[in-house]
Amino acid sequence: MSDNAQNAVNNQTNENNAPSFDVLRIYIKDCSFETPNVPKVFTAEWKPEMSVDFDTKLAQVDSDKFEVDLRVTVTCKLGEEVAYICEVHQAGLFLMRNVNQDTGDFLLNGVAPNILFPYAREHISSLVNRGTFPPLNLRPINFEALFQAQKAQQAQEAAQKSDVANGEANNEAPQA
Repeated sequence: MSDNAQNAVNNQTNENNAPSFDVLRIYIKDCSFETPNVPKVFTAEWKPEMSVDFDTKLAQVDSDKFEVDLRVTVTCKLGEEVAYICEVHQAGLFLMRNVNQDTGDFLLNGVAPNILFPYAREHISSLVNRGTFPPLNLRPINFEALFQAQKAQQAQEAAQKSDVANGEANNEAPQA
């Protein structure tokens, strides 16, 4: 085999083993917009109370493809009356190869939701606008920071459980 052919084979092997994370597709998986108290809420003074809930669901599609489903629900109330509930499941299909477990968790739980959230924000804004409600622009959410904070909290809780278990083991040790 010539040097050029061997270099081409080596380059292809290195590329196949290189870590990668790519967006294959971004799509709406589900969405709903409910206005249970219209037209009554249109005649009330507009002093909304908003709540925004979100979570992510992961599914492995095959050995290197993962679906991340970012679920965002906005509930708008006027006093006790619900003005609207808007729910969007913004999903993406991601290709992830040759990364370790910790990096993969970060990419799927931190990076991927950060990629999906602007699409979900736009979709929610559009649905609210089409319902003829005042504009709604959700603030950005840093999913990477949330993921890191969650991991730090889990590590702290694990350390506390370990300390408690070690303390109990030391208390049960026979006294001389």
